[in-house]
Amino acid sequence: MLEAIRRAMTFLRQKQILHKLGVVISVAVIGIACYVLYHMLRGIDVNEVLEAIKSTEPSQIAMAALFVAAGYFTLTFYDLFATRAIGHAHVPYRINALAAFTSYSIGHNVGASVFTGGAVRYRIYSAYGLNAIDVAKICFLAGLTFWLGNAAVLGLGIAYHPEAAASIDQLPPWLNRTLALMIIVALVGYVVWVWTQPRVVGRGPWTVVLPGGPLTLLQIAIGIIDLGFCALAMYVLVPDEPNLGFVVVAVIFVSATLLGFASHSPGGLGVFDAAMLVGLWQMDREELLGGMLLFRVLYYLSPFVISVILLTFREVIIGARSKRLQQAALKLDPGPAPEAAYVRERRDGGV
Repeated sequence: MLEAIRRAMTFLRQKQILHKLGVVISVAVIGIACYVLYHMLRGIDVNEVLEAIKSTEPSQIAMAALFVAAGYFTLTFYDLFATRAIGHAHVPYRINALAAFTSYSIGHNVGASVFTGGAVRYRIYSAYGLNAIDVAKICFLAGLTFWLGNAAVLGLGIAYHPEAAASIDQLPPWLNRTLALMIIVALVGYVVWVWTQPRVVGRGPWTVVLPGGPLTLLQIAIGIIDLGFCALAMYVLVPDEPNLGFVVVAVIFVSATLLGFASHSPGGLGVFDAAMLVGLWQMDREELLGGMLLFRVLYYLSPFVISVILLTFREVIIGARSKRLQQAALKLDPGPAPEAAYVRERRDGGV
């Protein structure tokens, strides 16, 4: 069975069917989102949206910012876990934290996070002797942690409250609950699969040993905590009335985030917003839009600005340090005097 799946995946990669299918899905998701947004935002009073933002209590914004910070702090353990899993324990936690924070915040805003985030990670980790393959493995394991956490949150959340997902996918609650139970069963099956014996994916230098059962449970816990903090930040900023409960908002938020991720648009722009507006249709649109704009400032814009500043300072420090080292090397070995170098060049036929 596994061999048949592997052959099918190889065939699809060779024919670039997966790539073409991914492009089609991305364009379709963005197109549907634009259509939905066009109809949802008709009649929106911009002044009321601005007023909703102004009327938001500072304590709410501060609490949401605290949850966002906690979410990004949890993200740092994605890279810490991944680098340890591939055998690079010499990389200090502060570097893991810098790589995770900057790669995710820049990847979220620029789009195509697999490539943009990977480029940022390579720039940081290469200073510690990691090559492109090592960084690709880190990206793979960090992505695995993200998807395991999403599967757990969606599976448990939709199984508990299937009506929340029904507002987005328009499927009957019983079918959503069935799909959620299938996700949970698949997740449990994966944990059992990696628990029984070491599992390896990839070939040659691209081989990655999957984390075993206990470490996989740790991955799932990291992913759940990360998404939980992000959902709490959104929950604090959405309108108080009607009070749909945290689970409903969390399920809709994670579903909207995944749709935005699948679209590859920067920050899920348009797709995330359309899904939130459709999923939380019971709430006042102007107030909901105000909360979503505040969330974008806290979760996307602010970390992006901080990341750019951090990376800029890092490059300046590295450049200054490299210049000092070059100057020190010249003092230790100044080389031949300019006149001697000129005579030698003339003798050897140089100009």
